[in-house]
Amino acid sequence: MRRKKIGNLSSAGLALVAGLFAISIILMPVHAQAQDIKVGIIDCYSGPAAVYGIDALNGFKLALQEINKNGVLGKKIEFTTRDTKFKVDIALNMAKELVLREDVDILVGTINSGAALAVSEAVAKKEKVPFIVWISKSENITGKKGHRYVFSTGENTAMAGKAGGVALSQKPYIKYWIGGDDYEYGHAIADAAWRNLKARKPEVELIGKSWWKPGEPDLIPYITSTLAAKPDAVIFCTGGRSMTNIMKAIKATGMAEKVPVYVHTATDHAVLKPLGLEAPEGVLGTMDYHFYFPDISANKRFVEAFKAAYGHPPGFPAFHGYNTANFIAAAYEKAGSVDKEKFIDAMEGLEIDSPVGKIEMRACDHQVIMPMFLGVTKLSPEEGVAISSDIITLSGADVMPSCKEIMEARGQ
Repeated sequence: MRRKKIGNLSSAGLALVAGLFAISIILMPVHAQAQDIKVGIIDCYSGPAAVYGIDALNGFKLALQEINKNGVLGKKIEFTTRDTKFKVDIALNMAKELVLREDVDILVGTINSGAALAVSEAVAKKEKVPFIVWISKSENITGKKGHRYVFSTGENTAMAGKAGGVALSQKPYIKYWIGGDDYEYGHAIADAAWRNLKARKPEVELIGKSWWKPGEPDLIPYITSTLAAKPDAVIFCTGGRSMTNIMKAIKATGMAEKVPVYVHTATDHAVLKPLGLEAPEGVLGTMDYHFYFPDISANKRFVEAFKAAYGHPPGFPAFHGYNTANFIAAAYEKAGSVDKEKFIDAMEGLEIDSPVGKIEMRACDHQVIMPMFLGVTKLSPEEGVAISSDIITLSGADVMPSCKEIMEARGQ
């Protein structure tokens, strides 16, 4: 009898276990559906370039504060960060960790264009995970190296180069010197600026080039040799730490008083802020965002909220980070699902409101369409920094390559 009782109890126990297992299987999709949306951010959070990574992250967090009040598809957007230390190999390792171990839904980053291209090809494309680039500016990211799984929410070298080329073509300068960081971004912005300038003014001459390693601390010797060549104008192509360093060196040598200078990011607040009122005046620059321009309510609200949260105005990385969060939220709402392929389909052609007005994620190349602002640096005792003056607005249509040009660059 004892043996029979145990057998009966064992059968009941097995039935109970089987029932619980069946219930868990039924509930598993519900549990998965309740999980938050996971964003993995790879960017530079140590060293001189960290100022840009932190600014972008702060803009992203500011947008999430508002987005997560109501959530997206009944979920919140959460994020985790990894420090790339401005290294391509580290960026790759961090991206793989976030995708393969952390199972993030989306990757976001980076400052370094070389890192962005590597992650785009070896991780996003291979693992079929959306990758949104928010600072890196090489046109190759969404141009000839672009694909279904990579997007850009910031301006690129094609846009900046076209804006700079258009501006310089209207000047009387003929003999040019080009200098910059010897890596992907430096060469990409140099090629784009010169390509567009030459197309509009065939008589211009390139009399020399000088390249230095990214983050080179002392750029004065390069300026000295450039001035010795006696160019009519100079184009500097600097990224990361060098964006502020070149402005510091221009001021120290009085270069802008001797020869006209164009630097794409010369008028950006994140670049000029470290110099305060010691920034050089008269440097021609292009940028896609200024906290004081355009003078519209959407920008004022963004700036006020950012200042309240972080104690200082936003730079272009914060603007990009803010827009990235809003693109992500809007795309999920449009897709009605956290499915990666549906998210990508929803991103294509998506329009959102931004601090500079409506901006669009172009479907053909996944490059954001937004205006560029051309201006000249001028000290502002009121702000305690240099700002952009005499600003001219160039529309996205004015500065972007056509979809046909993109497809040709990709060999399609």
